[in-house]
Amino acid sequence: MVLLAGCASDPISVDDQVRGLINEGSQRVGSPGAAPPLREPRRAEWEVKGTTSTQPASTNPLAQDLRFDSAAANRDVAERLRQYATDEGVVRDGSGNAPAGALSLSLQEALKQSQRTGRELLSAQEQYISAAISLLIERHLWGPRLFNDTSFGFSGQGDNARFANAVNVVNNLRLTKRLPYGGSVEAAWVFNATEQLREVAGARYTQSSSLVLGGNLPLLRGAGNVAREDLIQAERNLVYEARTFERFRRQYLVSIAVDYFELLNTQASISNQERQLEALKKNAATRAALVEAGRVEAFEKGIADNEVLTAQAGLAGLREQFILQLERYKIRVGLPVDQVLTLSPDVIDLPEPEIRLEQAAQLALDYRLDLQNERDRLDDLRRGVENARNDELPDLNVNASATLPTNPGLERGGLNFDPDNVRYSAGVTLGLPLDREQERLRSRQAVINLQRAIRDYTQQRDNVAVSVRSALRNVELARFQLTLAEQQVEINKRRLFGQQLKAGTVDTQTILDSQNALLNAENQRDRARTNLRTAVLNYLLESDQLRVNAEGQLQRLPGMVGAPELPPSAQ
Repeated sequence: MVLLAGCASDPISVDDQVRGLINEGSQRVGSPGAAPPLREPRRAEWEVKGTTSTQPASTNPLAQDLRFDSAAANRDVAERLRQYATDEGVVRDGSGNAPAGALSLSLQEALKQSQRTGRELLSAQEQYISAAISLLIERHLWGPRLFNDTSFGFSGQGDNARFANAVNVVNNLRLTKRLPYGGSVEAAWVFNATEQLREVAGARYTQSSSLVLGGNLPLLRGAGNVAREDLIQAERNLVYEARTFERFRRQYLVSIAVDYFELLNTQASISNQERQLEALKKNAATRAALVEAGRVEAFEKGIADNEVLTAQAGLAGLREQFILQLERYKIRVGLPVDQVLTLSPDVIDLPEPEIRLEQAAQLALDYRLDLQNERDRLDDLRRGVENARNDELPDLNVNASATLPTNPGLERGGLNFDPDNVRYSAGVTLGLPLDREQERLRSRQAVINLQRAIRDYTQQRDNVAVSVRSALRNVELARFQLTLAEQQVEINKRRLFGQQLKAGTVDTQTILDSQNALLNAENQRDRARTNLRTAVLNYLLESDQLRVNAEGQLQRLPGMVGAPELPPSAQ
């Protein structure tokens, strides 16, 4: 029994077991990325003072304890807004330098940062780890399990005011094992010792022990694979979570990249608006000179000045929009909100795919990990139907036990087991299924659930095919819109240039319309460029051809010319 105890004890730490199982799960689905790391638990996270307090403190001052400082009506609002933008790195100082302590962040660096501190990714990792722990728990239940129970008892018996008191100690050391197709076996060593606390007839101390081997085995209900249902499901759940986590890593990369593209798009809009504002100021100055020379009417100067004010208001709004986007992006990637960032224009410029719609749909149907999960869950429901039908069977169980005691003629048996006094028993129990109405109803319910799941799965397959076909068409649409937008920019530049050469003969509103048209064309061009980058990534995601390495970077596929090279460590 000591040997069994030594074998049953597992010297491997819990973290090592979980880490090994996670690596196993990732290998099952062919994940190219590293398995999520296990972080050391910190006692300070749960050992917090006041957790048992029935009256947690609240901070809610009265109105008279608060203070509100009113802003001056004549303050320079424009300068204050500019200072906000300067502090966030949106506007550079007079020398063109970024604020002190600013962090330059490229898309590749943002992806790496999100892998380390992104809250969404950490939550997905913990869900994956939780599935691995659940499987370890279930595997442990099916392994040899060692138990030791020790009980102490005190008893007394009176006889003519004389009491005989005794202390009884029973130690039960047992090893149990569940059988693969139902039932269990148990081996136990039972030690029994009694000590009389006062002199009575006979000895004061008696001791005996026995070895017990027993087991039970179902033959009908509860027999077969239904007995391992919990273990089977836990093993399959680990594969599902591995696929879900890998799919999430791809979605997360696209999400972080798209948010970065949107930041660059807003930044480009700010640059376009700043150029527009400078052009409008020059136009206003030109109109003022023409009015002073008497060449144009005075109201045209007012039109030009009004357009400058409109552009200034639009620029301030864009800067505030960018600051808000930037702060939310910091939260997503796990950076401090007060960390000043400057963005790098280096992005993932991917080539557009050359593939037919039906080919792209077939790739998605073959590769989509979430669709594979739904397909395999149908097998879980089919297995559930078989298990439900097994519950309708009668109970037929076989049980047997054998006990090898020490010599009953000895007061102190020690380990002197006596084969001549072996006791054994065996039996069969038959339980007729007189009332299986609930089981029959559950069986019918399981069939209905399976039929509904099959319809849902076929619908999801169709939705996947539609989504990937739409994603592929969006790539071509985004490229077409970008081509048109670039042509519009060139047309509006030539139009504005020609009008500026004839500033004295062209009215103010016409020039302003041309400048606004150029600004809109530039914004549409930048939006179309962002849409094209997003569309290519979305196509790779919808078809599940997107691959993410251990550092959270995009992996280049064969034939993907123009994709960023991987660093040597990632290769």
